[in-house]
Amino acid sequence: MRISTFAGLLLALGAAGRAHAQALNPEQPWGSWLVGTVQLPGTATSRWGGFAEVQVRTNAVFHDYFYNELKAGGSFDIDPNFTATVAGGRYTTSDYQDLGAGPLNNEKRLWEQLVLTQYSHRLKLEHRYRIEQRWFTFRDDRTEFRQRFRYRLNAFLPLGHQKIEPGTAFLVAYDEVFLNPRGPVFERNRVYGGIGYQFNKHLFLQVGYVNQANYNYTASQGQFILQNTAAKNNVVLNVTYKILHKNAKAQPVEKLPSQPD
Repeated sequence: MRISTFAGLLLALGAAGRAHAQALNPEQPWGSWLVGTVQLPGTATSRWGGFAEVQVRTNAVFHDYFYNELKAGGSFDIDPNFTATVAGGRYTTSDYQDLGAGPLNNEKRLWEQLVLTQYSHRLKLEHRYRIEQRWFTFRDDRTEFRQRFRYRLNAFLPLGHQKIEPGTAFLVAYDEVFLNPRGPVFERNRVYGGIGYQFNKHLFLQVGYVNQANYNYTASQGQFILQNTAAKNNVVLNVTYKILHKNAKAQPVEKLPSQPD
C-alpha cells in the first residue's frame, strides 16, 4: 500500500466521522483522551508479557475532566503473530460540571482477547477480538452486569523504514465495532487516525483523532439510529513506554505499539 493511499484512507475516515457527528450533534465540543501506557511485549524465548495503563478523558480539549481508566493485564504469545491476553480495569465516570458530587458510576471490567498480526512488506495489520464482562455500580447504589464483544482492525504504516523501529515515524488507523448480546446489538463504533514516532527502544508517542459514536436500535423503524449527543470527536495523546526482556534482541518480528484501549 502506498503512503498516499494510506493517507487518503485517514482523511476519508476523519471526514466521514466529522460530517456524521456535525450533522447529528452540532453542539458537541471536541474532547480529549490522555493516555499513558507501559508495555512488556513477549519475545521468542520469553513469551509472557503484560501492560498497565492510565487514561483520562475530558469533555473539552484538555479541560472539563469527567472520566478515568486504570487497567492492567498479562499476555502470552502463542506464536510470534498470535497473542492471547487476560486483563481487567476500573472505569469511573463523573459529571464534569459537578465533580464534588462523586462518580455517576464505577465500572469493574474483565476481558479476554486474541490478537492476530499480519505483516505485508511495510503495511502491518492487527485483528483484535475481545470479550468483556462488566460490573457497574451507579450513584443511586443500583448495580448491573453487562457483556460486550469487540472487534478492531488496526493498520500501521512506517514512514521511510520497512518496520517500526527507533527513529521511525508511522501512520496508524483503526476502526472498532462494539456488539452487545442483550441489545442494541450494534452498540458503538470507534474510528481513529493518527501519526506516531518511536524515539528509542523504549519510548513512543502517538497523536491522533478519534470519533466515537453510540447507537440505539429502534424497532419501529427497523434501523440503527445514532443517539443524540452521543457521537464525539476527540484529540488523542498517547505516550507508551516499552520494557524489554533481557533477550529482546532475539525477538523475531517487530511488536506494534498498539493502544490497549
